[in-house]
Amino acid sequence: MESTTVTTIDRPATEVFELVADMARNPEWQRGMESCRWTSPPPIGVGSTYDQVAKFLGRSIITSFEVVEFEPGHRIRILSTKSSFPLDITRTVDPVGERSCRVTARVVGEPSGVFGLAEPIIRPLVGWTIRRDYRQLKARLEG
Repeated sequence: MESTTVTTIDRPATEVFELVADMARNPEWQRGMESCRWTSPPPIGVGSTYDQVAKFLGRSIITSFEVVEFEPGHRIRILSTKSSFPLDITRTVDPVGERSCRVTARVVGEPSGVFGLAEPIIRPLVGWTIRRDYRQLKARLEG
């Protein structure tokens, strides 16, 4: 299961990357995100880890992640290390002029358990949820 969304945001790329690369700030713009906390000391880089609790379809999903790729100001990729809904998430921020940027989010998931059984229903819902969250990010940063 894969979903990619691209959003143009009228804010400097450095500012946007700072927000999307700090997973502890996910609850600020992702609906259903109950908590995110870094479990490794700063700064963020390859090998950094964090835990999150999210609600999806009325169920809590507790996930541990590790940063596996990090290009400061440009790209972060995280992989779940423990979850009932394993994820591979890449967020890339590219400047488009001085005051705008393009954010690309690619999410690859491998639902298991009850989520695996409901994959035909979950697949379009995941894509819709990701697009909604990035519209929220845009509104938050441009508002």
